[in-house]
Amino acid sequence: MLPRTPPPPRFSPSFATTKTPILNAKGTASPPSLPHLQQQQQQQGTYNNNNGSKSSNNQNAQYNSAYCLGISENVSDRQLDLSLQSGTFDEANIEEWKQKLAMLLHDDGKQEFVSREKKDRRDFEQIAALASRMGLYSHLYSKVAVFSKVPLPNYRFDLDDKRPQREVSLNFGLLKRVNAYLGEYLSKKSRNKESFSDNCFSRSSSNSSIVTEGLFEQPEPLASGTAVMEKILLRRSSLLRDQQQAWQESLEGREMLEFRQNLPAYKEKDTILIAILQNQVVIISGETGCGKTTQIPQFILESEIDSARGAFCSIICTQPRRISAISVSERVASERGEKLGESVGYKVRLEGIKGRDTCLLFCTTGILLRRLLVDRNLKGVTHVIVDEIHERGMNEDFLLIVLKDLLPRRPELKLILMSATLDAELFSSYFDGAPLIHIPGFTYPVRTHFLENILEMTGYRLTPSNQIDDYGQERMWKMSKQAPRKRKSQIVSSVEDALRAADFKDFSRQTQESLSCWNPDCIGFNLIEYLLSYICENERPGAVLVFMTGWDDISSLKDKLQAHPILGDPSRVLLLTCHGSMASSEQKLIFEEPEDGVRKIVLTTNIAETSITINDVVFVLDCGKAKETSYDALNNTPCLLPSWVSKVSTQQRRGRAGRVQPGECHHLYPRCVYDAFTEYQLPEILRTPLQSLCLQIKSLKLGSISEFLSRALQSPKLLAVQNAIEYLKVIGALDENENLTVLGRYLTMLPMEPKLGKMLILGAILNCLDPVLTIVAGLSVRDPFLTPLDKKDLAEAAKLQFSHDHSDHLALVRAYEGWKEAEKDLAGYDYCWKNFLSAQSMKAIDSLREEFLSLLKDTGLIDSYATSCNGWSYDQHLIRAVICYGLYPGICSVVHNEKSFSLKTMEDGPVLLYSNSVNARESRIPYPWLVFNEKIKVNSVFLRDSTAVSDSVLLLFGGSISRGDVDGHLKMLGGYLEFFMQPAIAEKYLSLRREFDELIQIKLLNPQMVLHLHHELISAIRLLVSEDQCDGRFVFGRPDLKPSNMPVAPPQHSLISRTESGPGGDNSKSRLQTLVTRAGYAAPTYKTSQLENNQFQATVEFNGMQIIGQPCNNKKSAEKDAAAEALQWLMSGTWTGHEYINYTSMFLKKSKRDN
Repeated sequence: MLPRTPPPPRFSPSFATTKTPILNAKGTASPPSLPHLQQQQQQQGTYNNNNGSKSSNNQNAQYNSAYCLGISENVSDRQLDLSLQSGTFDEANIEEWKQKLAMLLHDDGKQEFVSREKKDRRDFEQIAALASRMGLYSHLYSKVAVFSKVPLPNYRFDLDDKRPQREVSLNFGLLKRVNAYLGEYLSKKSRNKESFSDNCFSRSSSNSSIVTEGLFEQPEPLASGTAVMEKILLRRSSLLRDQQQAWQESLEGREMLEFRQNLPAYKEKDTILIAILQNQVVIISGETGCGKTTQIPQFILESEIDSARGAFCSIICTQPRRISAISVSERVASERGEKLGESVGYKVRLEGIKGRDTCLLFCTTGILLRRLLVDRNLKGVTHVIVDEIHERGMNEDFLLIVLKDLLPRRPELKLILMSATLDAELFSSYFDGAPLIHIPGFTYPVRTHFLENILEMTGYRLTPSNQIDDYGQERMWKMSKQAPRKRKSQIVSSVEDALRAADFKDFSRQTQESLSCWNPDCIGFNLIEYLLSYICENERPGAVLVFMTGWDDISSLKDKLQAHPILGDPSRVLLLTCHGSMASSEQKLIFEEPEDGVRKIVLTTNIAETSITINDVVFVLDCGKAKETSYDALNNTPCLLPSWVSKVSTQQRRGRAGRVQPGECHHLYPRCVYDAFTEYQLPEILRTPLQSLCLQIKSLKLGSISEFLSRALQSPKLLAVQNAIEYLKVIGALDENENLTVLGRYLTMLPMEPKLGKMLILGAILNCLDPVLTIVAGLSVRDPFLTPLDKKDLAEAAKLQFSHDHSDHLALVRAYEGWKEAEKDLAGYDYCWKNFLSAQSMKAIDSLREEFLSLLKDTGLIDSYATSCNGWSYDQHLIRAVICYGLYPGICSVVHNEKSFSLKTMEDGPVLLYSNSVNARESRIPYPWLVFNEKIKVNSVFLRDSTAVSDSVLLLFGGSISRGDVDGHLKMLGGYLEFFMQPAIAEKYLSLRREFDELIQIKLLNPQMVLHLHHELISAIRLLVSEDQCDGRFVFGRPDLKPSNMPVAPPQHSLISRTESGPGGDNSKSRLQTLVTRAGYAAPTYKTSQLENNQFQATVEFNGMQIIGQPCNNKKSAEKDAAAEALQWLMSGTWTGHEYINYTSMFLKKSKRDN
């Protein structure tokens, strides 16, 4: 049974129902100085200022106390008065609010005051200042002022009078057909309970346990097998030693050894090996150019091989990026005189080279975490090296917690942590005082120029206009953001104090004037172009590395440079780009040296900061910024904004210029700004959503999520953890006790975001796997639809040919299918060129599809014949439903106005669509809802990759449904989504949903179950989602309905004649009109269409309902038949004459009053 009032999802602190630590006014944990505020609240409510009384509010009652007094109770009124801002306000109102806020502070059962009074909105600034002084939070939501003990989000749907509520309407004929399917299914299920049970649990218990347990453990090898394997490994160890000695004695080997011995790391070889031998954990700090990344893994491998333990040795070295893992493995293999795949190999997503004798494996951190899923003790691994730990990626921080827990169970396992620069004390103390070894770096001298030096040296003049970066017409909003604004950006505000205190008196007047108008929000495209031209014309040969913030900046700058007479001349300049989403083959181009007389320029993100060396780089241009994701836990919204890099990153960028020869670094910002940078970057675990991480924690059986994350180097905020846990509960991956559900177990087997894994699973179950594979793979790579600056209109037209159903995801499916067909004729590149598609992304999608298909086979959901999972791949309505199943609760309403439409989500209120969405080009979307893959806050909150869905899709494939206060009232997402409909329709949705959820659960427990016994249920669902015409409407501020005592007869057929006269007139049309108009509604309207067999079928609409009649030979008869169908439904076939006129009129009138 569905509960009537389940607890709402906790996506923001407004709806947190679990215990929360006490926070002070700054949002940090407070000491236990106020015990009465730290007790768990037994009763919670809200002071509502509408009538001055203390009232209960169910929505606000879910607030938890997170407050600590920021002011002594003895603070005088005079001190409080000083905090009020000057202006016109009602002093009596302020005095009244002093008393109210004092009451709130001393009432442990209340969390906030809510006022809708005009005078309080007028005096809000003064009251808010008073509240802030008292340690409270405040926010003005449209016409509602809230004062609270806890921080308040930007949007509260429970206070939004314009929150959409949906009235659902279904065609009566459709409802009858769905009911017939469902009735047949339930009847068959009741008659054949035993058959259903046998079908559902046909597999043995040992086989079915594979889903939940088998993939997470490995069997112990037999003793006899172990002895044989040891003899084999001894022979291999001897062979490895002979091969190593032969290489070291060869001419090439001696030359390579001589090169290696010149590296600073080699001079510390003995010290490092002794430390590793004597300690389980060793921390190595090596400056840029010391050779630690390539040499330390070799030291360990060579030592083990020399000791005849080479084949017993298994070294895993993690890198934060795939390009690093590949390039370092190639370099190490080369230094050992081998090909990749012998003693040295690599593994990254979608590719890898590893042989039987591979003892040293370079991989990304995610690959090692995947191994831990099936091998929690890393059996056979002797050394784990984690490189570049100073970057503090989420996977790296997570891996450190897991490894720290693993070390006591594996005392022989050695852990080596390496970084160019790190907070040594932090890492050493985390691993119980692990020893630290520092390797001095070797880099050639690098001359450093900050912005003031560049301006003085070149004579370049900055003006407000020449600093505006040109992103093209489709990114005008990015250009407008660079204009001076009243509200300062984070980039500006973080360095304004440093700029204000800076002294540039030693520089020329022109330089001082330029610096006075320097705009920190700009990257400086024009200055970069000028500097690159200056270098090409005046400086010595050498490649240039330009650090940018992201792909938009790189692509826009590249377009600008290609139009330059010098920089765009391929005979003089080789212009390359490097970005994390590029294919490995394209990334490798940056290492190749150009022809004589050609200068190489590489535009890159921070991917080129560490672990890779471009040998011919002499010049570095550093914009000082990086595109960084931050996470606003209070509003549960990721933000992608450029931010200043850390001093450590700056030093890394500068060091790229001095790896193989003296170089120069141009920082495009003043020295005083550099001095204001933070020492280290904020760890990723503190600034990103944690859903995938929390799922990994449960998959590794690491206990409580909150408790585990509290053991991190730096723990994330409790609210961020709670948001992630609640999300996993909403999508069905965790139960109420935070344990993995059956669905959650499957999701842990799929290395992707939980929502994409969920989509993939249902696509396999419902036999529409092929298009879903494409969608999931497409959402895992860079958007394949390209928009060149000079061909924007053509690119948009090309994308539109793939979309005619208001779905970015289905457009992607069609684009991929076309590319796949073109590939058969070896015309894939031509197809991409004509349709403005990225061939690189298409190939990545193709590879990922194969990988995901293989993973699904491992779960047992599909067999080796994948074609059996594509029986309904042609059903686009079903695919749309599967998309909704995966992306929920990413849902927003689509409310139309005269010229366009507005979008609104639960946590953000009004939102916008990204301009490259097919739905952004529409003035009207004939669906009430959009599901979206991602939301991101830039200047506003934008939605990416959306698909329009109907009411039926959302109700059947969204989250859990609860009953509302009256019959026909359904709720989702804790009441944010409300649906009103006829009670019979509501019961039909609930019944379908209950049976469908049960079917999915049984299928997951028994993957080999066939669905033929459930054909009628799936047919009912497919029929409903394909023929729901979205005939309902949105209403606003709908009052609570009272339960009706009047019996509403269920729809059923009666013996009413389709043509006989009745008391309301000569035929069914006039009788229906009499009923409807007597109840106060407008007269019914009719729509008639001609069928393929030349018959006519009519639809009658009244009171928001549509009822379809049977096909007839002419239009007039069809309308009469539709009217008769409506009359049968209204009077249930049991009333006659004036009696039924009176009854149905009363029923309609009451319905109108209630609405």
